Amino acid sequence: MEAKTEKRSRRKYDSDFKKEVVKMIESGRSVPDVAQSLGIGTNLIYQWIKRSKVNGNSSENSSSVSFDAEKAAMYKKIKDLEMERDILKKALGIFSR
Repeated sequence: MEAKTEKRSRRKYDSDFKKEVVKMIESGRSVPDVAQSLGIGTNLIYQWIKRSKVNGNSSENSSSVSFDAEKAAMYKKIKDLEMERDILKKALGIFSR
């Protein structure tokens, strides 16, 4: 038996490339077809798809999520301000006696 002396380096892909591959899959192309045309393993593409769904990397998702978060924060701020106003009204009533 011969020991392998060559070390294979891992290929690294930037996030733009990964997003483009995920968009290709979402547009209707099959994973094996894309994997074969780009010379990438199918498991790697499935991982990228899973991560994009978990992270919500699509622009529609991230904008709606940020809008919902901003909306919730605004409602919380409104409740806090209303509570402060009510407390100040009560305090004014107590001290004006």
